[in-house]
Amino acid sequence: MSIIKLDAIDSTNSFLKKLNTSQKVDHFTVVTAQHQTNGRGQMGAVWQSQSSKNLTFSVFVDSSNYKLEHTFFLSMATALAVRHALEDLQMPQLFIKWPNDILSQNKKICGILIENVMKSGVIAASVIGVGLNVNQTLFTGLPNASSLRNITGRVFDRDAVLEVLITHLKAYFNYLETGKYATLKGLYTKHLYRKNKPSTFKNAEGVMFSGFIKTVLDTGELEVLLEDNITKAFALKDITLLY
Repeated sequence: MSIIKLDAIDSTNSFLKKLNTSQKVDHFTVVTAQHQTNGRGQMGAVWQSQSSKNLTFSVFVDSSNYKLEHTFFLSMATALAVRHALEDLQMPQLFIKWPNDILSQNKKICGILIENVMKSGVIAASVIGVGLNVNQTLFTGLPNASSLRNITGRVFDRDAVLEVLITHLKAYFNYLETGKYATLKGLYTKHLYRKNKPSTFKNAEGVMFSGFIKTVLDTGELEVLLEDNITKAFALKDITLLY
């Protein structure tokens, strides 16, 4: 495994994808940046991160050996790895907010963006971007955001945190290599935020509604129990789970 450390870059995901077009990139190559000028989150959202305070990194994963039934298993493995790493760092009340945000004490501390590289209609590689709030203390205009430091009161060594994260990413991606999809799904649903609790959602038209999260399908759709005992599956573009 090689680690490329950058001072500033538009996006570590973009850097790795461009690098892959010009040369062979080794499995689990890691790119970190002190500052991202164009960090991205799910559905085109901008990832805001204070320079030199947090961990913004991407990992290149050779997915060609993963006989994936559905690409969402990549998301499950990544979210579980990050959650487990933070548990090792003694972060409290950790949950996965669908599809792959990581919460501690109901506050978002980590976002994940996975971009797949296709070849001949199949996934040849995946670039996994992780933005983890580590030592940042102020989140202006982001009432649902927090950091490891804010929650624990401790200052963290970011290199040490990265080492723990990479160790767990390798362990959980081994589940994919060995085809343990049912295990991954079981662990993912176990740690799913607001599972079986009354929750509020907003649909693509901005209309709010209530329901109970039941599970996540292999395809990544969220299964929600609605009024009149009707269960419906929603794609990421269809609904947002509110805090």
